Amino acid sequence: MSKLLGLDEIGQLAPSGHYVALRIGFAFPMEEVNALPPDWVAHYTKQRFALFDPVLRWAYGNVGAVRWSEFPVDDPKRIIAQAKTFGMRYGVTVSVFDSSADAQRSFASFTRPDREYTDLEMKLLQAYLARRHNETAPPTNLTKAELEALGMVKDGRRLKEIAFELSVSEGAVKQRLKNAKLKLGAKTGTQAAALASQYGLI
Repeated sequence: MSKLLGLDEIGQLAPSGHYVALRIGFAFPMEEVNALPPDWVAHYTKQRFALFDPVLRWAYGNVGAVRWSEFPVDDPKRIIAQAKTFGMRYGVTVSVFDSSADAQRSFASFTRPDREYTDLEMKLLQAYLARRHNETAPPTNLTKAELEALGMVKDGRRLKEIAFELSVSEGAVKQRLKNAKLKLGAKTGTQAAALASQYGLI
């Protein structure tokens, strides 16, 4: 179980499709992967299933993993039964939650047409989601000065303007942005500012 799952393995474990929502804040995930059948997505959207979906209700209220056949949640719109007609006969939903200051949740569903998920597969998928959840956590080591410079980049200010407003040299601003890019894994100052904004840091 020490093997790290990647996209190829996810495709093999979920041949009918999968959905991953990482670090859901107030309403929207920071990152989302929707590899569910397009016909199902269109049907789900047209029927406005989100408000009634037992998968979502379970994912927002629990931590762990559950097979769709074992859902302890009512399904008055028969969403799970309808999903089966789109090739998603067997599914598992996984949910993780951290109790840090941002208290964010990630969840995912994986589906297949041929058999139930084994306990080992469920543990692997739960480990996959926990790893992706942790990988997308905002960095905690950005300094106040770095965040200040990123905020000004986000506002469209140029290097000279930032230096003048902060009463520092352009070289100092460049160093702050270089440090911030490194910590955020960004290639440019603009990308670093966008990431910091997405994380809610600025």
